[in-house]
Amino acid sequence: MYDMCKTRKTICVTDRRQVCGDFLRQLGVVLEAEPWALILREKDMDKEAYRALAKPVLTMCRQAGVHCLFNTHIDLAFELGAGGAQLPLAAAERLTLVKPPEFMLAVSVHSAQEAVRAAGSGADLLLYGHVFETQCKPGLAPRGLGSLREVCGAVSVPVFAIGGINEKNAPACMEAGASGVCMMSRFMQLE
Repeated sequence: MYDMCKTRKTICVTDRRQVCGDFLRQLGVVLEAEPWALILREKDMDKEAYRALAKPVLTMCRQAGVHCLFNTHIDLAFELGAGGAQLPLAAAERLTLVKPPEFMLAVSVHSAQEAVRAAGSGADLLLYGHVFETQCKPGLAPRGLGSLREVCGAVSVPVFAIGGINEKNAPACMEAGASGVCMMSRFMQLE
């Protein structure tokens, strides 16, 4: 895991419900692995609970030199000075705020057509998936490496593969043209 983070752009996507024990302690372990970025996902939290968690997470990421992106809460990302935000395509297309150049906008896409739209709406990077079978999307067929290759070929914006990614299948994502990979379960259970 440590070598993978250092040699490729790897993004940790959080889910505190998968962590056995203290979430912030687990993030300390994750940050020691030196991922390129961390997306504070935590979709089930209301805005105030997210804000309360985001403050120490942002501090930890800054200390570790890891980009911290907030999931959907772009207003909090601006308010707290996060490095960016990760949005679904529809939200990115409705975005009316002018973002500073150093603010990273990651947009989730599910097809080459969506990737082109996201790139046109100002996305700095794309999250494409789900590439492989994942616990997060039970019963939903993965999109596979062929569609990942198609998305990567359709845009000049960096594409990060997400969904069922691990150390064994990450190299295949890179061979398909991905600039990096996103992992959740592996990081949330890292010791």
